[in-house]
Amino acid sequence: MESMNTDELYLESEADIKNNLFAEAFRKCESILYEDPKHAPAHNSLGWLLKTQFDNYERAENHFITAMKCDPLYPHPYFHYATFLNDLERYDDLSRHLEKCLTIATLEKSWIFAKKAMMEELKFNFMEAISNYEKAILCCLNDDKIKSYQEDIDRCLLKIKIAEKKDLVNTAPGFSN
Repeated sequence: MESMNTDELYLESEADIKNNLFAEAFRKCESILYEDPKHAPAHNSLGWLLKTQFDNYERAENHFITAMKCDPLYPHPYFHYATFLNDLERYDDLSRHLEKCLTIATLEKSWIFAKKAMMEELKFNFMEAISNYEKAILCCLNDDKIKSYQEDIDRCLLKIKIAEKKDLVNTAPGFSN
């Protein structure tokens, strides 16, 4: 019965997050982890809360990594950790993480290629970005997402034209291959 209480508490914490009751959600996730230190969803939610509400990146990262270790097939920490690494411009770590994501059966492959594409686009590697958006399209079964990925490709093509005019392709400050 204790497991059921933990699961109920987790669902309550998720409702708290949706209702912007972040302190309540935080307390509930900590209570869950006190009872069950390997509860991957609670680790993931704590990671998200620590990153988005408290700007505590070190603790957030630890919770995302722990969530992935506790339940390697639970998809959510992979998504959140990828966003975390992208937001901190840790592109080498993000690249390694996304390669690992390709080996996880429960992760949508089109999402992984789209994340790789976004990373390359931010690094001004537009042709590599386009290649990954095309892979995302090939793996995708959702028409709306496919249209969105095609728009991403169109945006990269526009950026190539602008960058060529300004001689910026792969040479922008702060961006390297």
